Amino acid sequence: MEITNDIRYVGVNDHKIDLFESQYAVPHGMAYNSYVIVDEKTAVMDTVDRRFTQEWLDNIEKVLGDRKPDYLIIQHMEPDHSANIKVFMDKYPEATIVSSAVAFNMMKNFYGDNYTDRRIISKEGETLSLGRHILHFVAAPMVHWPEVMITYDETDKVLFSADAFGKFGANDTPDDNWADEARRYYIGIVGKYGEQVQALLAKAGGLDIQIICSTHGPVLKENLGYYIGLTNTWSSYAVEDEGVVICYTSVYGHTREAALLLQKKLQEKGCPAVPIYDLARDDMHKAISEAFRYGRIILATTTYNMGIFPPMETFINNLKERNFQKRKVGIIENGTWAPKAKKIITDMLSDCKDITFCQNNVTLKSAMNAQSDAQLDALADEIMQ
Repeated sequence: MEITNDIRYVGVNDHKIDLFESQYAVPHGMAYNSYVIVDEKTAVMDTVDRRFTQEWLDNIEKVLGDRKPDYLIIQHMEPDHSANIKVFMDKYPEATIVSSAVAFNMMKNFYGDNYTDRRIISKEGETLSLGRHILHFVAAPMVHWPEVMITYDETDKVLFSADAFGKFGANDTPDDNWADEARRYYIGIVGKYGEQVQALLAKAGGLDIQIICSTHGPVLKENLGYYIGLTNTWSSYAVEDEGVVICYTSVYGHTREAALLLQKKLQEKGCPAVPIYDLARDDMHKAISEAFRYGRIILATTTYNMGIFPPMETFINNLKERNFQKRKVGIIENGTWAPKAKKIITDMLSDCKDITFCQNNVTLKSAMNAQSDAQLDALADEIMQ
């Protein structure tokens, strides 16, 4: 695929993977992106997952023909992007590898060699000339590993952004909504590091970017303000859309009944969106991303072994791990003899920044009744304010 006159796509699509990083469901597969810049000297940007070694090498040869690559630029050392460093360097013994100092330390650990005789250590603000193309290196630590750097081609105004602006899904799968899978990808993988992403966006703001080439997902060529704007929203933990997300666990169905009834009440009151998730059955990482999408969330669960039901505990821990903040939280608790879920949830979220807890929460003693129905009305009114 031609990106510009001199830049070609040589990545691969993975339709066999079921869980990315062994936890994120990817029903539409995954893309591992790599690029070649053809100039007086040639540079390959990143490698791909080890299961696609030969396909990747074949793609490079189709672009270069009899020419040999001069540089391999590694922006990120996660194995889905770095797994073929050794294969590449063995195949092209005259090539030089370019990466950050921290990346070379990781390279030694992963692959047994840090190429001291065939390397360039890239630093913030340094450049590499390929001839017509001048590459600028920009440090991006903790987006989302400490060694990450991104690369800006000033000639074609292309930002090679490593994992930034990435998404789940193979590139040959129809994609009608970039935001949903990009949000789930960002919140799941990068969400903890909003401060570092904000720093990177500030640096990128000084560049004239016409194309974004991530290591996952499609090449972005149009309406870049939309993609950059969403990434700014996610990394600043701002509210993306108006609505209330309801996340629940239910052992025998009574808490589920309350959650569904609250959803109905909110819809009747004109709430623009009320997505609901069963944390024991639905995609939890989708629910996590929705908790960051909307400004208000209802957590509904049972008291269980003097704690809360395990999927809800896991969900809340995932929110905290990703710096959950700036949200309004309502609670529905259920307990036949000693309900204490509200206190446990409040304590779990107490160290999160700018969390407002609703005063009108709901306590079920086993099942719904007139009192708990009235409590749901009060909670609906408050969460809608």
